[in-house]
Parts: sequence; structure tokens; C-alpha cells
Amino acid sequence: MKMDSVIDDRQSRARSWFEGLRDRICAGLEELERTAPLALFPQPAKSFELRPWSRDTGLGGGVGGFLQNGRLFEKACVHTSTGQGKLTPEMAATMPGVGPGQDYRATSISLIVHPRSPKVPTVHMNTRFFTTTDYWFGGGSDLTPMLPEDRRADAPDTLLFHGALREACDAHDPSWFAKYKAWCDDYFHLPHRGVTRGVGGIFYDRHNSGDFERDFAFTQAVGAAFLKGYRAIVESRMQQSWTDEDRAQQLATRGLYVEFNLLYDRGTTFGLKAGGNVETILSSMPPVVTWD
Repeated sequence: MKMDSVIDDRQSRARSWFEGLRDRICAGLEELERTAPLALFPQPAKSFELRPWSRDTGLGGGVGGFLQNGRLFEKACVHTSTGQGKLTPEMAATMPGVGPGQDYRATSISLIVHPRSPKVPTVHMNTRFFTTTDYWFGGGSDLTPMLPEDRRADAPDTLLFHGALREACDAHDPSWFAKYKAWCDDYFHLPHRGVTRGVGGIFYDRHNSGDFERDFAFTQAVGAAFLKGYRAIVESRMQQSWTDEDRAQQLATRGLYVEFNLLYDRGTTFGLKAGGNVETILSSMPPVVTWD
């Protein structure tokens, strides 16, 4: 098979997986939205609205999935994107071995969930497939509990979430979890605060073991681990009531999300410079937040 055909086939398979995962995640979150206890969540249940968009520069576009002002989820966004173009000097500078003007192709899924209850942690997940003169996968998932007692390495939600991600890693290489967990802790660190955004998870980039099928299977496993781990956490936590003090703490902790995404997140910067959809790129912002 010619190289162009290989690239086309790989991009098509990755895109199909990401879009199918988007639909499964949206359906799972909508089910949780409907089944949350009425006594704690009396608002009407909401569903995802899917909004197609086209890229401003280069070729491609995507679909943004938005659930806003729901019962259980104050805001949940699940997006897929596919595009191609040429790397600008700024974009190429973040990719060792790739120069300005290099053709690239990319496809991805990204999500953010901001629950209404302070007892239910916020979560982020993204995975992507990128091709220039070579290919690589990147992404990961991290958990952000809102309350101090839950922001610990030995907290039950942390152990459950990390356990699901460890299982995904161990099925492909037992060394990957420790490496990608440490990378996550480093990446989601806010140096001006001296804290991490949450309790972490895994983060990986430029992942290319030399075996495309193995690397693709690993990225698929990361997506499946998100569904398994986060759903279990939500099903348990959505049964718990909260206080006004808990809500105040939640709004303050959400500020870490805003600060990290605007100051440090490479995905936000790349998406904006690559002509991505501003509405989806900035949808990670929490709906309500406070700062001291």
C-alpha cells in the first residue's frame, strides 16, 4: 500500500473511533443526567446538542457536543475534530523534527465535564492522532475533585480513576502507567500556584512505539478506561448531598481550570493557531467560577 493510502486509512480509522467514542460518551452522560436523584437534582434533564463546524484555515472541521445547564451536569462538552494544513513556524516549534510549512493531518476527541454537585469531580479527557512525516498519538485523562478531602492520592475516587487508567496501560506495556502518570502530574502543574490542577491521571504525547496497531489499541483503551472509571465515580457520588460551603469551594477550585487552560495548555494554543473552532476550544471553561 502506498504511503498516502496508509495515511488515509489510519486517519479514517482513528476518526471513526473518536466519533464513535463521542457518541457512546454522550449517551452515557445523558443516562446519568436522567437517572440522578430528583431530590438533589430537580432541574429538567438535558441532552447533548451536536453542532457541526468548519475550519477557518486549512481543511476540515468537526462536531461540538454541548450539554448545558443540566440536572447533574452544569456543563458537559464532548467534541471531535479532523483537519489538515501546513504547520506555521509557531506550531512547528512545539514539534521537534518538524519544520514550518510541513503538511499535517490530525483527528481527535476532547471532553470536559463540570458537574453541578461539588461532590462529583470534574473530569477532562482527550486523545488525538497526528501525522506529519511520521505519526503519533497523544492525550490522556485527569480528574479534578472539588473538595480538599478528595484531592488526595489515596482518596477512593483517585484510586478508582487511576486504577482504570493503569489497567489500560498495563494491557500494552506495564511501564507506561508510571511514566505517563508522572508526565500528567508535571503537565497539569500550575507553577504560579505551586499546585496541580487535580489528582491527575495520565498524559502522553508523541507516542509512537513503531507499531501503529499497538499504539492505536492503547489509545482506544484510554477512551474505554474513561468510560469505565468516571461513570463508576459519578454513580456513587451523585447520591450525596452538599452544603453551601461545598459549593463555594467548588467554584474556587474551578478557578484552577481557567488559569491552567488559558496560561499553559498546549492544546488550547494549538487549536486556536490552527484555525479551530473557538466555541469548542474554550468550552473547557467552567460555567460559574470565583476567585479570592
